[in-house]
Amino acid sequence: MRIRQASRRGVAANNEDRIGAGADWAFVLDGATAPSGVASGCAHDVSWLVDRLAEALRVTLGTPMPLPDALAVAIERVRYAHGGGCDLDNPDSPSATAVLARRSEHGLDYLVLADSAVLFAQDDGTVRAVSDDRVDRLPGGRPYSRQLVRESRNTPGGFWVASTVPEAAYQAVLGTARASEFALMSDGCTRLVDYYGHTWESVWRHLRERGPHSLVDWVRAEEVRNGVPLGKIHDDATVLHAVFTPDQARRLTTAVR
Repeated sequence: MRIRQASRRGVAANNEDRIGAGADWAFVLDGATAPSGVASGCAHDVSWLVDRLAEALRVTLGTPMPLPDALAVAIERVRYAHGGGCDLDNPDSPSATAVLARRSEHGLDYLVLADSAVLFAQDDGTVRAVSDDRVDRLPGGRPYSRQLVRESRNTPGGFWVASTVPEAAYQAVLGTARASEFALMSDGCTRLVDYYGHTWESVWRHLRERGPHSLVDWVRAEEVRNGVPLGKIHDDATVLHAVFTPDQARRLTTAVR
């Protein structure tokens, strides 16, 4: 695959997003910054978590295992890396969203866990974005209380994230698209649609024509111009744009006939 990518820190001290890509796979992770005063029961911070999870995914995505298995095994490896000093049953343990993609004989397989997104053009030319919006459908509407979020994280009827529960990988949004080009974005970039009313078609067109760094510039300009209705004025913003090589695309066309 041919890869272009950009990742820019928000207002926090560290960028807690991570990107990874191989010959036919890619991922974006978005670490969840814990609110001040929350006791995670863990000796490690979010940066530690996303570093270890990214390291594990670079191994598991290079195997034939299905995407949910690849993520579940990666989460299990991170659990082991915590050692014995962390309370892994604490629902406030460091966590991340995850969006994975890998070429298959049917096109593009993808997995989305929490509110990052995968973006691709369909056969009719329309652009589709797939995310996991369960965090937006908790009872009572925003702003959510800390207790509600705590009770809803990685539980049936709530929402799921990559943290200490391998089962979360099997609760992700899954799909396959007949596409030879795609983008992965953290929610710091999906603000263009979620907050500012732009269409996915315009986001896709901007990314293809001007590239990932220009897309992040666009996000920052909108944040300054219009403000942010929810969350930080500048969140970590990460986008990866991938195009299959001509040889990969030919094999895809042959397989789906």
